[in-house]
Amino acid sequence: MYQQILRQHGLRPRKRLGQHFLIDEAVLERILSAAELRQGDVVVEVGPGLGVLTEALARQGARVIAVELDARLVAMLRKRLAPSTHVRVIHGDILKIAPLQLLEDARSDLEADPNYKVIANLPYYITSPTLRHFLEAELRPSRMVVMVQREVGEAIAAAPGKMSLLSVRVQFFCKPAIVCYVPAASFNPPPKVESVVLRLDVYTAPPIDVSDVAGFFDIVTHGFSLPRKQLRNSLAHSLRLPPGQVVSLLEKAGIESKRRAETLSLEEWRELWKVFAPFAQGSAC
Repeated sequence: MYQQILRQHGLRPRKRLGQHFLIDEAVLERILSAAELRQGDVVVEVGPGLGVLTEALARQGARVIAVELDARLVAMLRKRLAPSTHVRVIHGDILKIAPLQLLEDARSDLEADPNYKVIANLPYYITSPTLRHFLEAELRPSRMVVMVQREVGEAIAAAPGKMSLLSVRVQFFCKPAIVCYVPAASFNPPPKVESVVLRLDVYTAPPIDVSDVAGFFDIVTHGFSLPRKQLRNSLAHSLRLPPGQVVSLLEKAGIESKRRAETLSLEEWRELWKVFAPFAQGSAC
């Protein structure tokens, strides 16, 4: 079916847009299962590609807003999906369209329920920006089910000991879980790496109490400025503070100075932020 669609419309995947079309029906079913769709759910699909997942979402009763950057695919999708009255194809860059703007039309008949879900086979090069685009938006989704590079997915779902700046950012807003691993052969053309399907259940409120979210992430960024170094070195370097003062502040936060940023939990980052926030003003990473 996939090759037929490509031939019928004279299409080829564009490498510069990171296009790898999912051709594995079993993986498609895992994505749909993880989404746990109900009749009438609003779904934002990023990069619908050939529209195979889009059709499956519509068959399950979802109202789909499919955002595609490639004008060739937009024309094909609008033609192929014309019979699906609950699918709207938008030509645009998802990173330049606020979720609130995307959902304005769809929400008009949602009564008081603003919930929506995001489903995406993300081009690897926009994974982090896309996650932040939705998770840090004024109107966040209730769930995201995304296909990402295996290494990135594992980093996002990591526990303290293997945390990264990205995992702290994502886990501040949601609970991540790896749904399944996806081999390169599940795509046409196959990428050079394996992928994972990642499910992100978005919190109605962050799991830690932080009054200044931007300031909190500022401190986390300083902490990861030299990720292979001990915290006392990373913070002293990034905040331009004397090492001795950094050690004292870490002790005040209840954090051993020889630890590395990757070992801290969200709760420990909160304690570190409380102590170091006054020293972050005007500093440069």
